[in-house]
Amino acid sequence: MHKKREGERADDRLDEGNVAERRTLALVLAINVGQVVLAGAVGIIAESTGLLGAALDNLGDTAVYVVSLHAVGRGVGAKSKAARLSGVLLIGLALALLGEVIRRFVVGSEPIGWAMIATAIANAASNVIALRLLRSQRDRGVHMEASWIFTTNDMIANGGIVASGITVMVFKSSLPDLLIGIVVAGIVLQGGWEILKQARESRRGAERAKEMDHG
Repeated sequence: MHKKREGERADDRLDEGNVAERRTLALVLAINVGQVVLAGAVGIIAESTGLLGAALDNLGDTAVYVVSLHAVGRGVGAKSKAARLSGVLLIGLALALLGEVIRRFVVGSEPIGWAMIATAIANAASNVIALRLLRSQRDRGVHMEASWIFTTNDMIANGGIVASGITVMVFKSSLPDLLIGIVVAGIVLQGGWEILKQARESRRGAERAKEMDHG
């Protein structure tokens, strides 16, 4: 009876952990939706590839958080699949952003520096909140580690957009915005590859553990 009660308490703790994980992902998902709307709208109005890149990055994050919510409480295999889908999605968005940078380089653009700075600072502030939420859940699985990587990348990208906005205002040129668009695409691409790597390692670890159990 004592052992059974211990097992029941362990299950209860697992359930509570899943609930906390879902709550964290739902809150971070809401933050990302707000960032997509803000960065996307201002990026279009201000003709900023940096902000459009941030919006695409956040859109990818949003889709990933939806997938991660589906993976909560499931096995390592499901979490690895969620992370793998996240990585592929990020790589696709990075390539799309590179295409947009090339298009704007050809047709031209007139980014608004102060709008880039204000939007990036607002997004960075919301990313700080997201990181605080995710910190306690990083060890819940590879899908949560992927979420941490996404948000960390967002912080780096927003810092670059602030610097780019200042440079746009000082030199009256669209080139810094195009360059930060390329940098953001590179950050997103690197994050995608990192997530795919972690997903592979997690899957291999689970397969080795399964083989040892059968052995």
